[in-house]
Amino acid sequence: MSIRKNLAIFASTAIVLISGSAFAAEKVYRLKLAETWPTNFPIFGDSTKNMAAMANKMSNGRLNITVDSANKHKAALGVFDMVKAGQYDMAHSASYYWKGKDANTLFFTTMPFGMTTPEQYSWFYHGGGMELMNQVYDKHNVLSFPGGNTGNQMGGWFRKEINSVEDLKGLKMRIPGFAGEVLAELGASPTNIPAGELYTALERNTIDALEWVGPSLDLRMGFHKIAPYYYTGWHEPATELQFMINKDKWNELPEDLQEVLRVSMRTAAYDMYIQSYHESAENWATMKQDFPEIKVKTFPKPVLDAMKQANQDLLEKRAEADPMAKTIIDSQANYLSKVRVWTNISDRAYLESLD
Repeated sequence: MSIRKNLAIFASTAIVLISGSAFAAEKVYRLKLAETWPTNFPIFGDSTKNMAAMANKMSNGRLNITVDSANKHKAALGVFDMVKAGQYDMAHSASYYWKGKDANTLFFTTMPFGMTTPEQYSWFYHGGGMELMNQVYDKHNVLSFPGGNTGNQMGGWFRKEINSVEDLKGLKMRIPGFAGEVLAELGASPTNIPAGELYTALERNTIDALEWVGPSLDLRMGFHKIAPYYYTGWHEPATELQFMINKDKWNELPEDLQEVLRVSMRTAAYDMYIQSYHESAENWATMKQDFPEIKVKTFPKPVLDAMKQANQDLLEKRAEADPMAKTIIDSQANYLSKVRVWTNISDRAYLESLD
């Protein structure tokens, strides 16, 4: 065989190999994400779209994420099971919705009288929070990542004014997470209802009160038309949503696309926090003018003291009953005792100096 023929064979083989490598490098990975929120739900739904768009752009089209709202998949509070089973690859929701499936998931959204948003993000990324969250989710074959924060949430909308602990007894309130357990200790009847059903539940007297988010989202929902008493917060000082992904699907992704997805989720989470903060400021500025019937209240000190005591009692019981819960509770408490000192020296001292 001539040298020229050998070179021709080598060249054609090289072209095939290079083309094959290029084809492999351009493989498109398609993921389906189920969100808890209705179609085009503001802020929360913006976060998922934002994340998917960033992932697609940064991967040069190799990572394609389709977002299905609750209107399509029909299971707003079922997305955990769908991701766990592999029916969906990803989800966007809130970790405390899954306390009935795994009680330790609720610690990773927010806790009553707990950390503020900057404090909690510091705990997640530098204080061991991410590692603890993934220990909890690992048994479900799911990875969980911070998915956007609302900041400090308002304490809720009430038909009647709350003047004492007695006023909480028998109160039917939509309030998820650990805060619901706190109110149950004080005689209330907490329940959880998806976003798309909240107004109807309040209108039809299925519930007497509800908490949702804050002025960033609440005012457009119209709750004030039925329940004019709007209380300041205690229960969710740093409400973090979550991105979930099936662990098998995550492991199928090349390392570079795992990093693209990780950065997209983290950036979308930050974007949601600042969007929520902005919208709350905008809506609060116009609330008194547009909705003068709203009566902004703070829970009386005896009520807050009773909530704090019930919260502490429940934490102690949970820690005694579950070693993993104790590990998480201790981690959050220890980190809060350290980081709150700096918050007081920096933010609190600055704000008080302006008074």
